[in-house]
Amino acid sequence: MSRLRATGVEFKRVTDAAEFGQVAVMMGGRSAEREVSLMTGQAVLQALLARGVKADAFDPAERRLTDLVAQGCDRVFIALHGPGGEDGAVQGALEWLGTPYTGSGVMGSALGMDKMRTKQLAQAAGVATPPWMLLTGAPDFERAVRDLGLPLAVKPASQGSSVGMSRVEAAGDLAGAWRAASALDPVVIAERWIIGREFTVAILQGAALPAIAIETPRSFYDYQAKYFADDTRYLIPCGLPAAAEAAMQQAALTTFAATGASGWGRVDFVMGAEGTPLLLEINTVPGMTSHSLVPMAAAAAGIDFEELAWRILETSFARERS
Repeated sequence: MSRLRATGVEFKRVTDAAEFGQVAVMMGGRSAEREVSLMTGQAVLQALLARGVKADAFDPAERRLTDLVAQGCDRVFIALHGPGGEDGAVQGALEWLGTPYTGSGVMGSALGMDKMRTKQLAQAAGVATPPWMLLTGAPDFERAVRDLGLPLAVKPASQGSSVGMSRVEAAGDLAGAWRAASALDPVVIAERWIIGREFTVAILQGAALPAIAIETPRSFYDYQAKYFADDTRYLIPCGLPAAAEAAMQQAALTTFAATGASGWGRVDFVMGAEGTPLLLEINTVPGMTSHSLVPMAAAAAGIDFEELAWRILETSFARERS
């Protein structure tokens, strides 16, 4: 088992469920990832209830956020995925309400959701990424093929779970991929498709958990492979030499710090031909379903699902006002 690599950040440890008070598990929402968010939220809710936490479900697509105050909510476990939940919007609203919440703050959430700025900040901090460029429309198509080569990954800058992402193997398919991505976000990224193994590193309370290698028979690790397919393989231990895994864990922590993310999350990489981990993206509210990666990494570190949900909820104390 790989050791956890930790920063010097300290988080409050809670021993009595009563310290959490009344908890709202915020799930659902209106993004394209609503279905997965509901699965994540229900899994978290059941885990917290099993540990004696007073918790209930809260869907912001069906209720006003001010209802949190009216019902005496003491803190929020954010289980929303995608725009509106991971991009700093709900975090800002909760800050205004004075309600503590889990995970990253407004800035870290907004930057983590923005793939373009995540890449820029990570590169400035010394973390490598696949070569990429902005794709604004037809005038960029020829340059993307010339400078980045084929195949390409084309993705909207602000979606998670591979929503809107396409693998482009022929120049003639680039226009269709751009239209699909730009329908979700006006900012679209074209990235060189790196042929190599995919890995992910989960972060919990300032520590990097054991890395996971991901293998799928599909053309890429898409939405279906992430949440529903049974033919995706997850390897823990990941198969890397200890030094290489440690370097990847450090790259994950560096990316987290560069974007201002905090509390918990996940950082995804592909291994380049030179043996350098290349950053793909950061997830500040990863999935917590039966197919999700953070629970797998936590289990490899000896943390079961209920304890994982508890420790994520502990991160909400970092948002309490003095």
